[in-house]
This record gives sequence, structure tokens and C-alpha cells, in this order.
Amino acid sequence: MNLVHERITHLCERLKLGRIATDWPSLADEAVKREASFGDFLERLLTAECEARDGRSREVLLKMATLPAVKTLESYDFAFASGAPRAQLKELGSLAFIERAENVVLLGPSGVGKTHLASALAFKATQASIKTRFITAADLMLQLAIAKAQSRLKEYLNRAVLGPRLLVVDELGYLPFGRDEANLFFQVIAKRYERSATIVTSNLPFAQWPSTLADDATLTAALLDRLLHHAHIVQISGESYRMKDKRKAGYGKVTGTK
Repeated sequence: MNLVHERITHLCERLKLGRIATDWPSLADEAVKREASFGDFLERLLTAECEARDGRSREVLLKMATLPAVKTLESYDFAFASGAPRAQLKELGSLAFIERAENVVLLGPSGVGKTHLASALAFKATQASIKTRFITAADLMLQLAIAKAQSRLKEYLNRAVLGPRLLVVDELGYLPFGRDEANLFFQVIAKRYERSATIVTSNLPFAQWPSTLADDATLTAALLDRLLHHAHIVQISGESYRMKDKRKAGYGKVTGTK
């Protein structure tokens, strides 16, 4: 390495331009061969640095999103899940609903891929440099209850609830909420209303939501009013994807008894 290379490397380190430090020699050789202008050479250098920084940003956002697994819309088995509205999900994949601060509610029985689809939309959001958070309803309630008990509820709501532009709440309805939990969940939906996008997955039709929200019909109505005002309701029908292989093998059948 000659002195010019050393000085450029040192300057890049000071300015935290890691990609430029590694790429500039090859880009300089390429510019000479193409007889490119200094401006074109500089643009390619800066583009390489920006792409590297965007990549690191996406990695951080993906880690912060706490997805259960990386899923994509392309890997969803529409052939098996014939009850999934492909056109509607493709439209949601544009992420325009996030820009408009609209909600998505994925409804359907267990095993039809609600979590897969929610994870896929969340993953796509992180790759579009959108701050995202994925959490189950049970874990959200636990964290809210702890924050409230420690007199940190406002801080938690501001950071974990209002912070993400996309919040995914998975598995609403699998465990019933007590009255305090139902009130806390209402606060989550109310505070994000018309501010940021929220995705909720549930195995329960809306008529049964009071049963999971402390049997409080008034609170449920107020929550649904805010959640559904600007919402895309995705109704998924079909058999459990997780059981399909077992059914092929002859398992999972219900047998009668005398």
C-alpha cells in the first residue's frame, strides 16, 4: 500500500466511510478504463457507500423487529391455502397501507398462515427501511403490565407502541385478557389510531372478540371502531397447513366412539 492509499484509508476511517475505503481502488481503475469523468467516479463512490449504509440499516431494523422467522409473500403456499385472497395480499405487499397509516386484520382458523403473512409484510417493511415491531398479544400484555407496575407505562407506550411505524400484534384471541389487560390493549390501538399502521392476527371472528377482551362489549366496540376505521380485513379460510402432511400420512383424523 503506497502513501496515497494509506492517507485515503485513514481519512475514510475518520469519516466512517467503510465502503469507500474498500471499493475506491477498483472503482478508480474502472473509471480510468471507461474514461469516466471525476464527477461520475465520485457518484459511483458515494452510491456504493449509500448502498452499504442502507444494507446495515436494514439489518438493524430486521433485528429490532424481533420476527419469529423471516418469511416472504412469495414463499406462502397459495396452492394449498386456496382460501387466501392472493390479489388483496399482493396489494398489501406494496406497503402503501403503512404510508396511509392504515391497519390490516388477518382472520382465520389456526394453521392457515396468518403469522406467516404478517411476518412477510413485516419483513418487507424492514427491507423498505420502515421501523417495525412484531410481538404476540400475550407478550405485549405482559410487557405492558410490567411497565405499568414499574410506573413506566407512558415511557413504554412512547417507545414500543408509538415508536414503530408498523406494529404487528400476533395471536389475539388465543388467551383471554383480564379487564386491566383489555384496557391496556385498547390504549395501544387508540394511541396508534390514524398515526401508524398496525397488523393484528386473530383466530376469532369479530363477534367473538368481547370474549377475549374481558367480556366488555363497550370496550370492544370502541376498540374495533378505531381498529377498523381505516383497515384491510383479510379473511383466510382453509385447513391447517401444519396438519397437511400428517393428514396425507393418515394422522389427524377424528374417530368416533360408541
